[in-house]
Amino acid sequence: MFLVQLLLPLYDNDQQALPRSLFRTVSEELIERFGGLTTYSRAPANGYWLEGGENAVRDETVVYEVMVDELERNWWAQYRVDLERRFRQKSLVVRAHGLMLL
Repeated sequence: MFLVQLLLPLYDNDQQALPRSLFRTVSEELIERFGGLTTYSRAPANGYWLEGGENAVRDETVVYEVMVDELERNWWAQYRVDLERRFRQKSLVVRAHGLMLL
């Protein structure tokens, strides 16, 4: 089993707040495809990185996660590209972790 996490930004690359409808659509898509979803959206996570090796960039994100029996890498890669377009991002983090239910 795998835990797939999507780190979704609250703002686009121009620091414009993204509409709630984007997040609602992603929730609906993931629930329909995988049968459930967990979101961590009450306290946004802050991400920091260097852009161009010198300018510190900060982003606020929420985390959406689903549990899947099999990891469909191609589907997730294409979904990430689609989300990057919708959320107007240069790149988004979609990551998977092996999971063992106890």
